[in-house]
Amino acid sequence: MASYPLFFFFFMFFCVFAISSHIASSATEEDEYVLTLDHSNFSQVVSKHKFIVVEFYAPWCGHCKNLAPEYEKAASVLSSHDPPVALAKVDANAEENKGLAEQFGVKSFPTIKILKNGGEVVQDYKGPREADGIVQYLNKQVGPASFEIKTPEDAASLIDDKKVVVVGIFPTLSGEEFDNFNILADKLRSDYDFRHTTKAELLPQGKSSVTTPTVRLLKPFDELFVDFQKFDVDALEKFVEDSSIPLVTLFDQSPTNQPFLVKYFESPNAKAMLFLDFGHGQIDAYKSKYTDVAGVYKGKGLSFLLGDLKDSQAAMEFFGIKEDQTPVVIVQNTNGLKFINLNVEVDQIAPWLKDYMDGKVKPFIKSEPIPETNDEPVKVVVANSLGDMVLDSKKNILLEFYAPWCGHCKKLAPTLDEVAVSFENDASVMVAKFDASNNDIPSDTFEVQGYPTLYFRSSSGKVVPYEGNRTKEDIIDFIQKHREGDETATEPGKDEL
Repeated sequence: MASYPLFFFFFMFFCVFAISSHIASSATEEDEYVLTLDHSNFSQVVSKHKFIVVEFYAPWCGHCKNLAPEYEKAASVLSSHDPPVALAKVDANAEENKGLAEQFGVKSFPTIKILKNGGEVVQDYKGPREADGIVQYLNKQVGPASFEIKTPEDAASLIDDKKVVVVGIFPTLSGEEFDNFNILADKLRSDYDFRHTTKAELLPQGKSSVTTPTVRLLKPFDELFVDFQKFDVDALEKFVEDSSIPLVTLFDQSPTNQPFLVKYFESPNAKAMLFLDFGHGQIDAYKSKYTDVAGVYKGKGLSFLLGDLKDSQAAMEFFGIKEDQTPVVIVQNTNGLKFINLNVEVDQIAPWLKDYMDGKVKPFIKSEPIPETNDEPVKVVVANSLGDMVLDSKKNILLEFYAPWCGHCKKLAPTLDEVAVSFENDASVMVAKFDASNNDIPSDTFEVQGYPTLYFRSSSGKVVPYEGNRTKEDIIDFIQKHREGDETATEPGKDEL
């Protein structure tokens, strides 16, 4: 039970870190280089380009506004590229363009897509959102997907020992294996550096004599290199994806480590996490045991992460863990349920994780204390009272999921108070609030992606999201429309005569 999907939280945490030093410059008065597309010209324009980048935006979106001047600067620079690289934008919030947004799977703003070969190939843009980074990223996309290593100097300049580098080793640079390698390189060029050579002896790791086509994945962790000799494109892709994730991912704020963290949190696996003070007297024993256990469960749907307390304060707060409760092992499964072992000893890690895998560990639910008094118009619900007050209740309930720091929530609060007062003489209706930043939410019942989020649960158990205007009148009308079990109820705020 999680307030947000686990990856969403950590992704946002590291995005904040990555862009904290960036301040968006003011927008230009008039765009000159970014093409404006809509439903009427989209196909025609895209069909004329072998490579075009399209931003789907909404005029009201703050992130889109920050991106706009950077995107324009990048478009200006890339217009002089040989050949020129076109950048375009679509107002995906406009009614007439919503078909395009649906076609390209736009779920949030901004969403940026790379379209190749007249739109036949569509890829996600995964690069920076400042001008220099956009230019650098896209230059890589339109250049060769893989670079040849011919000399020791090439090897030194083209292989970064802090990154995953995928090298194809071939007797000759031709044939089906070489072609499939280049197909893979083009498909995954956003995520990895690809190189190819006929001289294995130039590579820093692995055998120097290779007689058959081989893909050698070089990496700055674990066994440092892995060879693979099957050249089916799907098999190659799986090999690269599986081999490029550390057995244990380190949780820190190093920019060079961020790609591995992103891959960890993007993984569909359940997530195991060990947080402790790296100054702990038994740190080496903890690391060794944890790595051994990670090896036992490799390929079994459980990914492992290790974090130092000094880099993990946001994670501790997210999970509701205090420093004196560490070392702590946390598992969050694919349904968002959390399993926590506080003050874990070295020799407890392996048996506890085995119990988790065997289904013997009960999930942990983060909850504030149930209030001793709850007599305000808007009732307070916490995780430990959600069942009694909402899920098992026979009342018609409007429930707000909020965060104390949320400005929109603060603005809505007096309105909800007024709505609650309007129903104070109606025992079948309750207005309540739930601090989603300090209590776990049952994700199988409520989906909360932002604050405030409002749901209405009828007396028979039907759950409906409220997406209307946030006025007293509109909210009351919605409650009246969806309430059940009391057709003779009076209009709120009025007594029967």
